[in-house]
Amino acid sequence: MAIGKQHILDEIKRVAKANGGKAPGRERFESETGIKSSDWYPHCWLRWSDALQEAGFSPNKFQTAYDQDTLLEKFVGLIRELGHFPIHGEVRRKSTKDPTFPSHTVFDRLGGKHKLAGLIAEYCKCRSGFDDIIDICAGLAGTSARSTKNDRESSGQEVVGFVYLMKFGRHHKIGKTNVVGRRERELAIQLPEKANTIHVIKIDDPTGIEAYWHRRFEAKRGNGEWFELTAEDIKAFKRRKFM
Repeated sequence: MAIGKQHILDEIKRVAKANGGKAPGRERFESETGIKSSDWYPHCWLRWSDALQEAGFSPNKFQTAYDQDTLLEKFVGLIRELGHFPIHGEVRRKSTKDPTFPSHTVFDRLGGKHKLAGLIAEYCKCRSGFDDIIDICAGLAGTSARSTKNDRESSGQEVVGFVYLMKFGRHHKIGKTNVVGRRERELAIQLPEKANTIHVIKIDDPTGIEAYWHRRFEAKRGNGEWFELTAEDIKAFKRRKFM
């Protein structure tokens, strides 16, 4: 059953009142109400800050600019805390409970689990006292690299995917897929209006190239993979046919 927009606004006000009048962050709101992002995004709002403003609150100011070493240091601390490489849910739980810990989406932008493990292993090799972290991460990163190389060699082909730019209203989505057109069909079911594919880049590293474009347009990010791009931004993306 669909959750109405007014109900979500009422719940924002209720949670804020219980929190001393402070507007809830997206993850805290979800944990306290069970209302997920998919219940309001993108058909009601494209950004959580838009929902807060409509409910009568000023958007929370989150720390979004982390340098890479700070991110890796935070993740190393979580590995030490758990004694293993965290799964996605454990990262989300940590960021929900600890306001000083970056959101899981920030770590996702570093390029996925195996790439993150490789970055952490390199980070720790330059420092003393991190042999335990290196052992946990190096094996994970090494397995990924070996299996990818073996898969390519055995098939005699490159692993190919696509990074696409899609337009819905005045917003643009940058994502990855291994089948051109599939994501457009999936979104057609979710969105009230048709989303149109503007351009597709064929690459052998869809995760890494998607992360590149997300970082490049970070200042223009709305929610998730949706961005408010200028005509020049779109031209820059369309100039790339292969990467």
